[in-house]
Amino acid sequence: MRLGILTGGGDVPGLNPCIRSLTLSADALGWTVTGFRRGWEGVLAVDPDDPATVAANTLPLTREGVRGIDRMGGTILHTSRTDPRTLKGGDATQRVMEVLERLGIDAMVTLGGDGTLRFSAHLAAQGVKVVSIPKTMDNDVFGTDYCIGFSTAVSRSVEAINALRTTVESHERIGVVELFGRRSGETALLAGFLAQVDRTVIAEVPADLDRLLPLLAEDKDSNPARYAMLVVSEGATIGGGGEAGAELSKPASERAEVGIGQQIGRAIRERLGHGTVIQELAYLMRAGEPDGMDRMVGFAFGGLAVQLLARGETGRMVALAGGNYDHVPIDTLLSGVKTVDVDGLYDPAAYRARLMRVQGMPMFLY
Repeated sequence: MRLGILTGGGDVPGLNPCIRSLTLSADALGWTVTGFRRGWEGVLAVDPDDPATVAANTLPLTREGVRGIDRMGGTILHTSRTDPRTLKGGDATQRVMEVLERLGIDAMVTLGGDGTLRFSAHLAAQGVKVVSIPKTMDNDVFGTDYCIGFSTAVSRSVEAINALRTTVESHERIGVVELFGRRSGETALLAGFLAQVDRTVIAEVPADLDRLLPLLAEDKDSNPARYAMLVVSEGATIGGGGEAGAELSKPASERAEVGIGQQIGRAIRERLGHGTVIQELAYLMRAGEPDGMDRMVGFAFGGLAVQLLARGETGRMVALAGGNYDHVPIDTLLSGVKTVDVDGLYDPAAYRARLMRVQGMPMFLY
């Protein structure tokens, strides 16, 4: 069998361990593995009749070639956010299928977030043999409890939040840390809880500044060190009796100029008169090598994907469910939206994580 692999969407730590696992597992079965560079963009850039384009956009993956990549962050295959169905020239699904057929690719394993996985499901519906692997540091793919990259993003965030305390405390200010999380506040919720910050604003619950700001002022005043810490999801909005204006309630994807962290920081300065330290962690959340959890899940997801293909089971997405490795239909993510269980895990009035139940819950308290 000739196996094709690609990574799409944003990079996350844990992709390279997964690529290594896929390659070694396939090699053990005598399969050959071809990596496509830059996700679906690389597939579309291939002209099967032009060896130069094949060489420029593919990478033979061998046992020796993937040695040591598990210790590296990012993806050796590089990535893009290309969706072949939404190109200016029209739907290029047929073009993708022709390239794969001409190159002799028998099956594809795709590593990606929402966009990549949606196109993977579409491709599987056209009869292409595909197994998909969920990765996103937001951990918001419906159908799996865990996505590659989530643990490292949380770990990086906790380290940065706690490191930032030294400056916030030294200047007796209110620290505002904005984390990635456009649709789901799970990364902010968990990072804020583990760092034990004063308040956390998540994407699922609009922030009422008339409630939030007095709480932060109280946190700062009651702290002997005279500072307070707030974590906020990039996709959070301002609502309730807070500042008026459509700009404040737009999704983060539509607010390129002033992020939610800056907006809340401005309100803190203007309405409370307190100084602020505002930090957007952004890409640092997913920079660098993977932590132990993402290495382990990357290895396991890669091995499981090859095992499924060896059994002839395609059109599947590997997953973690209730702490167990599993797999679900590849189009499962289309049937729902994964967000924070606000009723069980969050107190909207206090802007804090709350553990209403623990027994029987998975480790990450989904």
